[in-house]
Amino acid sequence: MAFSSKGHTQTTLAEINITPLVDVVLVLLLIFMLTAPVLQSGIDVAIPKTRSVNQVTEERMVVTIDKEQNVFLQDKPVNVNQLPSILKSTGKGDPAKRVIYLRADERVPFGAFASVMDAVKLAGITNISIVTRPIENK
Repeated sequence: MAFSSKGHTQTTLAEINITPLVDVVLVLLLIFMLTAPVLQSGIDVAIPKTRSVNQVTEERMVVTIDKEQNVFLQDKPVNVNQLPSILKSTGKGDPAKRVIYLRADERVPFGAFASVMDAVKLAGITNISIVTRPIENK
């Protein structure tokens, strides 16, 4: 819309009101800050401690074995015999290039741990990262 006064043309300025945008962004930030700790893996596992620990920075598929030797995929209980077919159906891309994080309670017998690793390898996934936590220096 143009206005004319003494030969000069003036246009109206269309500006975005930033205040409601900032309010919405702050509310979303608050919601994400409150829900992020809840979204962490809900299975209680005493992860073994090691000296060499790399920080997990990417979102990957996580297979967890709790102290009762129950197997979970992304916090959902699964049967270890059905794990290869579930991993094949949920994965995208070449299974040889996919990465799986394996979390196991430190009290899980090696036989149960090995059977879960074997089930993951039957799905064609060979890149398995074992989740540990650092040893605290006292």
